[in-house]
Amino acid sequence: MQAKAIRLGLAVLLAASCSSMSLAAPKLKTAQPFFWENATVYFLLTDRFHNANPRNDLAYGRKNDAAPLRGYAGGDLAGITAKIKSGYFKDLGVDVIWLTPPVEQIHAGTDEGTGKSYGFHGYWAKDFTRVDANLGTEADMREFVDTAHAHGMRVLLDVVMNHLGPVTEQDPVWPDEWVRTSPTCTYKDTATTVSCTLVKNLPDIRTESKADVALPQVLADKWKAEGRYDKEVKELDAFFQSTHLPRAPRYYLMKWHTDWIRKYGVDGFRADTAKHTEPEIWKELHGLASAAYEDWKRANPKKKLGNQAFFMTGEVYNYALAHGQDFDMGGGQTVNFYQNGFDSLINFGFKSDANKPYEALFNDYATRLHGPLAGYSVLNYISSHDDGGPFDLLRQKPFESANKLLLSPGAAQIYYGDETARSLNVAGAQGDATLRSFMNWDELANNASRDGYRIADVRQHWSRLGVFRRSHPAIGAGLHEKLADAPYTFKRTYEKDGISDKVVIALEIPANSNPAISVGGVFADGLRLRDYYSGKTATVVKGKVQFNSGLSTVLIAP
Repeated sequence: MQAKAIRLGLAVLLAASCSSMSLAAPKLKTAQPFFWENATVYFLLTDRFHNANPRNDLAYGRKNDAAPLRGYAGGDLAGITAKIKSGYFKDLGVDVIWLTPPVEQIHAGTDEGTGKSYGFHGYWAKDFTRVDANLGTEADMREFVDTAHAHGMRVLLDVVMNHLGPVTEQDPVWPDEWVRTSPTCTYKDTATTVSCTLVKNLPDIRTESKADVALPQVLADKWKAEGRYDKEVKELDAFFQSTHLPRAPRYYLMKWHTDWIRKYGVDGFRADTAKHTEPEIWKELHGLASAAYEDWKRANPKKKLGNQAFFMTGEVYNYALAHGQDFDMGGGQTVNFYQNGFDSLINFGFKSDANKPYEALFNDYATRLHGPLAGYSVLNYISSHDDGGPFDLLRQKPFESANKLLLSPGAAQIYYGDETARSLNVAGAQGDATLRSFMNWDELANNASRDGYRIADVRQHWSRLGVFRRSHPAIGAGLHEKLADAPYTFKRTYEKDGISDKVVIALEIPANSNPAISVGGVFADGLRLRDYYSGKTATVVKGKVQFNSGLSTVLIAP
């Protein structure tokens, strides 16, 4: 009880500090170049984010008959675009939007053990070549990506290489040469993780095969009914002729995935269930994706954002930063996914590491990222769509959550609603459904009060940190060093390829104490600095600077 009281007291203190400020964030100087190592990635389930077009809420005869939070809720691509245009993401410092697969899902609902469910999440593909009508049209997808690029944000597309959607009466199984339907994985070693189905009734694509296979008849019939069979087959023929690859299942999928790059210009892939295929597949996909990305950039010079290479991050379930480059598959077998096509891996360890004190967390991460993982990165998160053990499940520490996620070395993944304390514990929902409620726009608009804080104050705190982070690559990609214990103060510095950046940050300052902040060895005496949290300026005197803001957080840069 005492520990809970301390946590709640901190939330109240920080909320009071935030609410004393104006809503307008201090203006930053021109942002530094974009680095994936410092990216702030906003991850959302399109169907659960914002509904801009109620006319597409139920396509393909789908119904409102699912178990709680397991049916379609109306969110669409046009909804994301609208929020980009409104400045929502920019005000949060987001520079990458990651959305779950927009591909056409199985049409029917199915019982996966928790009641009737639909593929609203995007991981139950029926046709990898088409935008799901519940989310919109090809024009909606193109406008979304173009709008993101026009507002300085990249798009990370979720891709699935190892499975299709469940089999239903409306969604028949593909041929045996394409998929296996048994055995179910037991995850004891590589074989029992790769050559099997993730769960019952989730057909596993035979990615190990190099044998030529014909287009599944069910897909051919679908394309003929839609009047696009000849076009799709012609494009497949051209792909296989130009690449000289066999017509094996894995290469069909690579063609279909890379088409999303050629057609729309997505800037990177997030690979779903990455350890459930042969690891070399990802290196092959990265090569084909990179070629497609370069083609798109040459064809669209006015739409591209910089000259960065195509990027890939992977979901290797249970990978943690502490694993370094070698992931244990069980049975004495390890895989280096970084050397098999990935620039980054999702860091499943962050949710538990976030329980450490600030310095222990920050120093450990910086040491590992600039040591064993130099040249690579991780994507940290506190909550996600399928992790039942997030940091701060009950949303009692939303300010601390922001501090630890957005100020830790590495890239940061904001899961939609982290910044608004969206509930992850919804009554009536079972399993991962409770993590996937609709975005709490009403709570934000009404500045709802919860557990001693207000939602708008939480959002404002995340915004201040996020906007500062976006302008300073040193935060995620730089070297870390503690400067003082009271208040806790640290510096981050980045020097590479002619780019120089340095910041000093102080956290959890007692309310209205206004201490002098140590900046010696980072900023010289006489230099005028700004606190980008309060907007105040001050001059360095004897290695210290004092802003007199009365706030709990100080973000210092010239």
